[in-house]
Amino acid sequence: MSFTHEIKSNRLLEDEITDNFHDISPPLTDKQVLIESERCLFCYDAPCINACPTDIDVPLFIRKINTENYHGAAKEILEKNILGGSCARVCPTETLCQQACVRNTEHDEPVAIGKLQRFAVDHLDTTQPYPFDRAASTGKHVAIVGAGPAGLSCAHRLARDGHKVTIYEAAAKSGGLNEYGIALYKLVDDYAQKEIDFVLQIGGIDIKYQHALGKDVNLNQLRENHDAVFLSIGMGNVNALNIPGEQYPNVEDAVAYVSELRQTNNLASLAVGKNIIVIGAGMTAIDIAVQSKKLGAENVTIVYRRNQSAMGASEHEQELAYKNGVSFVFNAQPKQIVGDENGISTMEFIRTQQSSNGKLQCKDEIISMPCDVVFKAIGQQLDSSPFGNDNPPALDQRGRIAVNEQFQTSLDKVFAGGDCINGKDLVVEAVDHGNKAALAIHQQLQQD
Repeated sequence: MSFTHEIKSNRLLEDEITDNFHDISPPLTDKQVLIESERCLFCYDAPCINACPTDIDVPLFIRKINTENYHGAAKEILEKNILGGSCARVCPTETLCQQACVRNTEHDEPVAIGKLQRFAVDHLDTTQPYPFDRAASTGKHVAIVGAGPAGLSCAHRLARDGHKVTIYEAAAKSGGLNEYGIALYKLVDDYAQKEIDFVLQIGGIDIKYQHALGKDVNLNQLRENHDAVFLSIGMGNVNALNIPGEQYPNVEDAVAYVSELRQTNNLASLAVGKNIIVIGAGMTAIDIAVQSKKLGAENVTIVYRRNQSAMGASEHEQELAYKNGVSFVFNAQPKQIVGDENGISTMEFIRTQQSSNGKLQCKDEIISMPCDVVFKAIGQQLDSSPFGNDNPPALDQRGRIAVNEQFQTSLDKVFAGGDCINGKDLVVEAVDHGNKAALAIHQQLQQD
């Protein structure tokens, strides 16, 4: 990062930082699992199933847990979601399956579905044969661009159907968001890579690392050399603030810093500011704010131009930020960052209010906040430059790759899924995209 040397002050001791980044949600004990699984009512037509993007049969796997058939429970989960272990850890279950739970009432709490799912997947019996068989070879070869959750789930499903798969990954590791973008305290002990090792045990999947689309390989080549292509390239461009002072040192991309944090072998070596401002309202804003506090930042403030009810981050994530000492300022729009080539000192905001028609209006009020680091966490955009100008896939109104119900793009036999298409930008949703795209690709290849 481009932090100046003055930023490396106010540091916690190395042992303190290590303790701060332990698993934020430790696994349930055997006794806790028994008690929690007995709370499930095993509903007919259970609403939690409909709330899960990958349609996991929640009551069925919980019933298997309750009868101590942990291996069977894990297989039930992985059949629908091959990345069920990471999804159990990072999914906003409080707004998905657990929100839909019939026990989620004023006088009760939902069943801890996410923690039960984690327990089940963690107790898959690895001494038994791999739980999925690979069909006889079809002779078909599919290219996948991007080894994130969508690409990995698509690859696994296609491999099960007997197709050969080659994944072209721009980075040095697989995992996408799980490896580079999730808060470290949510996926500890190199879990993303362990999960990928499990995925690849199906066979028939080859990964070419540091093969970037538009640089090391282009879309036309992939279409010529493969029977189908699946694009799962994520969102490569970070939105800009477009205000004076954004160019100064220590005005940083939150996504890039989270990536650096996850890849470092020594958390104590990371630069951390004393007074940090985070601009944004989603999960990334929460992640960078909380991690900054855990690294030893003295003051961390999330600033959002709208009110709290409009935040993209869930109430659970907001509460996590409060518990870690993060402050919030609402209805404040960035105006300028004050500083020079040596760093920054303050950031100015214009107070806002929402008009009767829902539009945001600026008030005649300026507030100023001290800062030595500003993190931008205001969303990302698709980087379409790797496609070049030679017959790229069509984009939708949001600037993402347009697909139909079968996840096919405007190009013949080119499909897409994950964050690069319109959606909620969730890991579990990306897995669902990969599964459904693989089914569509398989059906099309069978007709050839």
